Amino acid sequence: MKCIEIREYGVPAVLVPAERPTPVAGVGEALIRVSASGVNRPDVLQRLGKYPVPPGASDLPGLEVAGVIESGDAAALAAASLRVGDRVCALVAGGGYAEYCVAPVPQCLPVPQGLTDIEAASLPETFFTVWSNVFDRGRLQAGETLLIQGGTSGIGVTAIQLAKAASARVIVTAGSDDKCAQALKLGADHAINYRTQDFAVEAMALTDGQGVDVILDMVAGDYVAREVDCLAEDGRLVIIAVQGGIKSQVNAGLMLRRRLTITGSTLRPRPVAFKGAIAQALQATVWPWLAQGRVKPVIHSVFAALQGEDGLPSGAARAHALMESGQLVGKVVLDWSKT
Repeated sequence: MKCIEIREYGVPAVLVPAERPTPVAGVGEALIRVSASGVNRPDVLQRLGKYPVPPGASDLPGLEVAGVIESGDAAALAAASLRVGDRVCALVAGGGYAEYCVAPVPQCLPVPQGLTDIEAASLPETFFTVWSNVFDRGRLQAGETLLIQGGTSGIGVTAIQLAKAASARVIVTAGSDDKCAQALKLGADHAINYRTQDFAVEAMALTDGQGVDVILDMVAGDYVAREVDCLAEDGRLVIIAVQGGIKSQVNAGLMLRRRLTITGSTLRPRPVAFKGAIAQALQATVWPWLAQGRVKPVIHSVFAALQGEDGLPSGAARAHALMESGQLVGKVVLDWSKT
């Protein structure tokens, strides 16, 4: 099969086309003929050598795919009400930048009604992450207020839509007035330009001094202290990335007085059973929202996976360069139908 591999750690140009043996589905697995692969921030970190591959996972980048089930464990497929030939999207621990990819059957979901494979490939990584952290760990409820750091990222645009569909109020931060406007178009109630405004001060003003109930944070570092300042009583701060650094200071007295919770998680190394439970929750609650158009994929760009341009050896390299530029709203997807 054709694939994209990381020849060495470094700049996007290290993502090069290659050929490898087609993988074989094992017990509890399905082999997917990949039509499209989603591109995510963890892929960039893996390319830079900052996100180790979990034991047993493919060293090829790519955490989400969409396509057709080519073969698989018959019993596992039957238990999931799936069959060979079904169109699915799947969350994987690696190996998504390829024409074929093996996925645990519990992490496979039918392509939502009315969506293309390109759209479906943009869903698993961000939807699994947002559900697990905003709704499971953050326990967001209807009527509560969610503050999303980085509201126009892939995670951000997903969190906006899922929170609004769940009848929550949404405040986001973004790095420009244009991105703030884009977040408002996606349904956010308020958008704060973090380059010109103090998000903690603005969040308190927008909640009449009460604070926000849940914060989804991809920054950490010195953001954490300000986030604690703007949490409501019994508020929950969920950290899912540390783009601003791993060290933070907090007002422990404020945590005690407001009964605050600070938590965090990583999804990639979690067991199949854990991810399978998230998949079931998504299929029961969120997949109907997608079919109804209440929630929609937000795709910024699609690149032919293997086609290089502008001095870069592959579409994947071009996708990573775009990701690192920060000049995007939503997801980037690789198209394997043009190989």
